[in-house]
Amino acid sequence: MNQNIQKTTLSNGLTVVSERMTTVMSVSVGVWIKTGSRYEHKKNNGVAHFIEHLVFKGTEKRTALQIARSLEDLGGNLNAYTSKELTNYYAVALDNHLANCVNVLADLVCHPLFREKDIEKEKEVVLEEISAVKDTPEEYIYDVFQEKLFPHHPLGFPILGTPESLSALTRDDVLDFWKAYYTPSNMVVSAAGNLDHEKLVHLVEKQFRCGQAPKLRRLHRPQPAHGISVDIPETFNQAHILVGIDSVPYAAPERYEMAALNSYLGAGMSSRLFQSLREHHGLAYTVYSAVDFFKDTGIFSVYVGTDGRKRKKAVDLLLKEMQRITENPIRESDVRRIKDQLKGSLLLGLENTSHRMSRLAKNEIYFGRQISIPETIRNVDKINAQKLLDLAKNLFNMDQFNIIQMVPDA
Repeated sequence: MNQNIQKTTLSNGLTVVSERMTTVMSVSVGVWIKTGSRYEHKKNNGVAHFIEHLVFKGTEKRTALQIARSLEDLGGNLNAYTSKELTNYYAVALDNHLANCVNVLADLVCHPLFREKDIEKEKEVVLEEISAVKDTPEEYIYDVFQEKLFPHHPLGFPILGTPESLSALTRDDVLDFWKAYYTPSNMVVSAAGNLDHEKLVHLVEKQFRCGQAPKLRRLHRPQPAHGISVDIPETFNQAHILVGIDSVPYAAPERYEMAALNSYLGAGMSSRLFQSLREHHGLAYTVYSAVDFFKDTGIFSVYVGTDGRKRKKAVDLLLKEMQRITENPIRESDVRRIKDQLKGSLLLGLENTSHRMSRLAKNEIYFGRQISIPETIRNVDKINAQKLLDLAKNLFNMDQFNIIQMVPDA
């Protein structure tokens, strides 16, 4: 165990985990709320993301401008994001401003005002954000794909919500969700940088006085849909294609092999799909694959942007590449290259305090312990051609891939 990593669970249930990095002059601090759009229902879809916006509009101690300037005036920054399963508020600053970081973050998550006027004004902002996503097909197609993959399940809901669900949200809806999930026992505070763990714990214990025991919804594993093919006429010039299927969960032993398959197929310019569709056939400017891990499932997907007249050839080629790795082992030289890529990406990311802070929190949330760097490297080193072939055979049934195509409306 890395002696610089320490963990403390406070009496109110809040978990604090930190990593001391004496070679830097900064700190990254994050508050992780174990909630996101997956914890919503149809009526309040978008509320988790909406709360993330609203807390920046004013707290009991600070106006919106004071929040914005709280760390910017110190040369740092403050931000947040919402995902399917997590909401994260984070601050980066010089190490002597650790107390400022903790104070501002605690103020945001524990003491927001949720004023009616802010709620109505911010609805307009998020509605513009939804419109912006719909005008960005490379993003919008993922929302459509997930809705088709996980029908009638919150994992298929858009994180931003819909114009209808967002417009219908009331202050009571916001308060009910905030009270249910923004509680210490449902939070993890993680930090990395030049800091002292005991000092961090003291600051968190003093500042994070909010909420009671959460009334959490039980998560239900989605039943994914397979073999769906949908063409959606749009006013875009290009055809936008997403081909994908459900995959392994965050904590699955095969997650390393899943990351390796993703790297081989579509992560970077040397990947098979990039080389085939772009370099050899000139069918696309943009082509890549992606993996998303959740508590009890995952997603593997491939995106291609191409001329509408070439979309059939593009889909046939990418399916052919995926079929190939279910029939023949990947060459040993390619397996070694993939493993070097994964280890290089991991180790380079460790030079960033924000990356380390995020890694600490996700290890705690999804594994309940810290996965050390040596352990991760050992698991990457265990990847071999046979394991990759077995996983590909298990996951990649060509008849079960879902294919969503946004095509130019003639």
